Amino acid sequence: MRGCGFLVLAAIPAAAMAQAEPPSAQGDVSLTIYNNDLALVQDVRRMNLPTGRTRQEFPDVSAAIRPETVTLSADGTGIVEQNFDYDLLTPDKLMDKAVGQTVTVVRTNPATGVETRESALILANNGGTVVRIGDRIEVLDRYGARVIFPRLPDGLRARPTLSVTLDTTSPGTRPVSLNYLSRGFGWKADYVALFDEAAGKIDVQGWITLNNASGTTFGAARVLLVAGAVGDGSPSYGPRRPVMPGNRMGTQSANRESLGDFYVYPIAGRTTVANAQQKQVSFLDVAGAPAQKAYHFRNGWMASQTDAQSADTVLRFSSASDGRLGDALPAGTVRVYMRDAPGQPQFIGENSIDHTPMGSSLALKTGEAFDVKVQPVVQKRERITSDEWERTARYRVSVNGAPADVVTVDESKTYWRTTMTYTVTNARAAPITVEVVQAGLDRGWRDSRVPAESIKGTQRSRDERTWQVPVPANGETVLTVQFDTRY
Repeated sequence: MRGCGFLVLAAIPAAAMAQAEPPSAQGDVSLTIYNNDLALVQDVRRMNLPTGRTRQEFPDVSAAIRPETVTLSADGTGIVEQNFDYDLLTPDKLMDKAVGQTVTVVRTNPATGVETRESALILANNGGTVVRIGDRIEVLDRYGARVIFPRLPDGLRARPTLSVTLDTTSPGTRPVSLNYLSRGFGWKADYVALFDEAAGKIDVQGWITLNNASGTTFGAARVLLVAGAVGDGSPSYGPRRPVMPGNRMGTQSANRESLGDFYVYPIAGRTTVANAQQKQVSFLDVAGAPAQKAYHFRNGWMASQTDAQSADTVLRFSSASDGRLGDALPAGTVRVYMRDAPGQPQFIGENSIDHTPMGSSLALKTGEAFDVKVQPVVQKRERITSDEWERTARYRVSVNGAPADVVTVDESKTYWRTTMTYTVTNARAAPITVEVVQAGLDRGWRDSRVPAESIKGTQRSRDERTWQVPVPANGETVLTVQFDTRY
């Protein structure tokens, strides 16, 4: 243990420390909290300001304040200078600041209970506290002692404090509005969905989970949550996760307050946002929204499997007004439950959603099917000649400004015809449809073709083609497709 912090704490019981904690100096507080570790704090305090230049302290600001974002406004008052004092009082820092000072070391004899007190000069506090007591040098032991300090060292604050030098033209009491941005805040949405497969319905509850790791408690605050990551100067890059087919962003406007291009989710009434606390508030409660289960399998290019692979289980529903949810859904995790035979809800999987406009169609993978399998196999790879494709290309070329020449290129190109089969099996007692997706068709050539397929497919993009494969109960279906490609 660094220093001897336990020595300080042993002198004051925890209950006494809690009782001695001073009331908050905050005023009328409003918090606007964003998703990306950021919040706007608005704190209006009533202060008696004298005429001229004075130094005013604002304790109980966020310990994660961004001092460069502070704005302060009051009638007849201007800011001359501001400082954020973030060197907070802790046992270790108290001991560090006391180096070179004389303190009192109190020890209790465990056998008799008798206390002894000695004056000690603190020489160092680095991996342990070294003191001079009389004519001897000691390292303070860990047990049976405490240290009494004559006063608090300069520069240490019990609470995060903003110090501001103000220049006031007229004296008197007035509201002073302090605004600043702070790290240490965040929120996310969590959804609990109860799916009734037989009825094709889903019940959804939405919860906002709010976190405060700013180092400061904000009492009786108005809280407004903004769904979206506002720009904070950080670079925005990185790969995005693949989108499950069936996800389509909506175009309906939600009946909800917006802030610029973001939707806001206010917490009703005032609430205390305590430091190191998670708070949950309900914002969505919908019963009987239409939903259905689907199966999905995505195959990479030339991926041939010796064993059948499980298809993904997908839950599909809508956030449209006619789909009962009827709201913009902030990003979060959807946890899906189904009732078992006795009627108890059982967890069957979860997945995340991005910020989703109202009117969207959603397709969430909840797991991998036990009884639905797909085995893709490359049956044949054969060359085909360019007689079936474009053989001759002509280019108009100009060199160093000379008149253009027409250049004809006559070359034989090699193409490939790949025959794939996808064997889809269903061990369930009811017929199903499996969405099979073949990826990797394009690769930048933009001339891949599908000359033959046993089930008519849909080109989802240049790179992917999909088929809706019907499979009978306790049966199988074989999908056969030919692909003509440059590779």
